[in-house]
Amino acid sequence: MAAFTTTDGLRLFYEDEGTGQPLLCLAGLTRCSRDFEFLRPHVTDLRLIRLDYRGRGQSDYDPDYRNYNVLREAHDVIELLDHLGLDRVTVLGTSRGGMIAMALAASHPDRLAGVILNDVGPVIEPAGIARIMDYVGKKPVSKTHDQAALALKQAMEPQFPGVPLSVWRKQAEIQYAASDQGLALRYDDGLHKALLDQAATGAIPDLWLFFEALRDIPTAVLRGANSDILGAGTVAEMHRRHPGLISAEVPDRGHVPFLDEPQSLDLIRRILETA
Repeated sequence: MAAFTTTDGLRLFYEDEGTGQPLLCLAGLTRCSRDFEFLRPHVTDLRLIRLDYRGRGQSDYDPDYRNYNVLREAHDVIELLDHLGLDRVTVLGTSRGGMIAMALAASHPDRLAGVILNDVGPVIEPAGIARIMDYVGKKPVSKTHDQAALALKQAMEPQFPGVPLSVWRKQAEIQYAASDQGLALRYDDGLHKALLDQAATGAIPDLWLFFEALRDIPTAVLRGANSDILGAGTVAEMHRRHPGLISAEVPDRGHVPFLDEPQSLDLIRRILETA
């Protein structure tokens, strides 16, 4: 992995591989560059750029947890693009990464060639919020990746029916690091404090305003058919507000699609063709 230093002094790590059209992948709230391992074999013709946000993966943890917010993380993305000398990129944003992409549309639309939102929109469903608040900051009970794979399969079966254990084994390695004490989180538990503060103070940006900034940018949205984060009604309203929006629903997937599904790969390519 390579790294750069932000203007506030944190060292952030990123992966940059391939020589084709650039695709910047932004992961979910508690995830890191590993989040795109299922997609990676399908885009070997692209320049695939994957960022570990501050406080995630191998990047420095922020001593001020209040900096774990969408606006600061969007600024970090711009600093990464400047570091790489890239004027414009297509952004693939999973969950939190999609929120960051919408924030970039509001602040730096000229840097976006296209945007793909992976199971996220301007409205986060209450059931999904409750689920997120319940797990963020909690260390895994499982002691091994094999145990974690079984736990993931059992927990996620309602949203992801029929996904084989081998996939959940790979997902367990993506989510958890092995340590002498068992499995460890790949993120700063200060994220939980940040979420609690933002909920208590109402310091959450109006994502509809951010989304509407995408109006002149080629945009696609993927929705897991069983998602508890992105509702079908929200997708319909997104289409109304962004006439050029294209979308796809991925069957037997919840939050979030792995991005190796035919529907996902087709939508990603359709946006890349417009960039």
